[in-house]
Amino acid sequence: MKRLVILGGGESGVGAAILGKVKGMDVFLSDMGSISARYKQALEEHGIEWEEGQHTEARILSADEVVKSPGIPPTAPIVQRIVSKNIPVISEIEFAGRYTDAKMVCITGSNGKTTTTLLTYHILKNSGVNVGLAGNVGKSLAWQVAFEHHDVYVIELSSFQLENMYNFKPNVAVMLNITPDHLDRYDYEMQNYVNAKFRILQNLTPADAFIYWQDDPIIKAQLEQIETEARLFPFAETMEEGTKAYIDAEHDLILNASNAPMSMPRADLSLNGLHNLYNSMAAGLSACLLDVKKEDIRQALSDFEGVEHRLEYVATVNGVRYINDSKATNVNSCWYALESMPQNTVLILGGKDKGNDYSEIEALVSKKVKAIVCMGKDNSKLLDYFGGKVAEIRDTHSLDEAVKACVEIAVDGDTVLLSPCCASFDLFSSYEDRGRQFKDAVRNMLNQ
Repeated sequence: MKRLVILGGGESGVGAAILGKVKGMDVFLSDMGSISARYKQALEEHGIEWEEGQHTEARILSADEVVKSPGIPPTAPIVQRIVSKNIPVISEIEFAGRYTDAKMVCITGSNGKTTTTLLTYHILKNSGVNVGLAGNVGKSLAWQVAFEHHDVYVIELSSFQLENMYNFKPNVAVMLNITPDHLDRYDYEMQNYVNAKFRILQNLTPADAFIYWQDDPIIKAQLEQIETEARLFPFAETMEEGTKAYIDAEHDLILNASNAPMSMPRADLSLNGLHNLYNSMAAGLSACLLDVKKEDIRQALSDFEGVEHRLEYVATVNGVRYINDSKATNVNSCWYALESMPQNTVLILGGKDKGNDYSEIEALVSKKVKAIVCMGKDNSKLLDYFGGKVAEIRDTHSLDEAVKACVEIAVDGDTVLLSPCCASFDLFSSYEDRGRQFKDAVRNMLNQ
């Protein structure tokens, strides 16, 4: 009997453990931290042995194969020990892919992954496709493969998940953009991060498709260095040579994935902003390649309701609009948020810095931001960089302090934007926790 060890007791780890058990393997799950009650219950229900708060090396190193949760870095001591024993280490997506023949639409990029993944899923589901949602959103792919059957999966893939994928192959691979992110994971070497992202292409065949932003300088440079057999479907704001999605002179969105291109007025897209135009192009091209009817694509692109924590309108209090963009955990994501903001914006920045270069947003800050409120345990880097570059900058160390500062600064007609540029883990458990606390604080003001 094959012995499978799972490192990490979150959604992906527990899903992989359950799939392994269903396939008749001897499964053991180990988590150095704590496992939530609902995941413990799932493990117990399926008769899977587990431990938390430690890694018992003897049990782990007896594995034939290890499935590693994406949040565990390859430099973790237990992972190093496993590798030294020549035990294969794979991702949950790699493991689950062995047990399904469903078509895979896999979406990666530094920004826009979740919106594009959910939009693609929305188009397919509303058109009647038997589709599953997995990766960083939805239920674990392995968990679904264990008990469900879908004809297509739409999967959001981070660079962390791509690191331990070897034979898994998308039918449609989407790369939205590449900007500096998670550099602390990649020895502060941008090329290491780029290489991880481009693993999405490693097994593509001439029958597969690669959708990407044509004007992204990093993607463009990398494509000049590597070869792929996949069919190419680049998108851009305006038509260039080979562009498969663009805006024409009549301000219509053109999706040219086949011999019969489709079009719809850009004004009919439910998502606003340049970044969301690109997300809509990528999702629309993916749907076209899966032969979804044009009228279904148009309808879904026009009625999609957006993603929580991504440019999410919260409320207007005393004439001030509050926008929750907590999902902006890197500088480029904040750039896209600011690009869609009016002048006189009060910007909340801060959190766990991942090697950020704030020069990317400096011009937009100068043009649109009246004040910056720093919100983190240590705001020194932000205060040093933006001090003197905005009319007012505040140093706060909790969400309550930050919101109070915004109330003091903002006046009728202003916008308060939470778009932190940073990870949330200094003050919050996740970007979702940060966003929900922000929304609660704003809504509480309505009741005062």
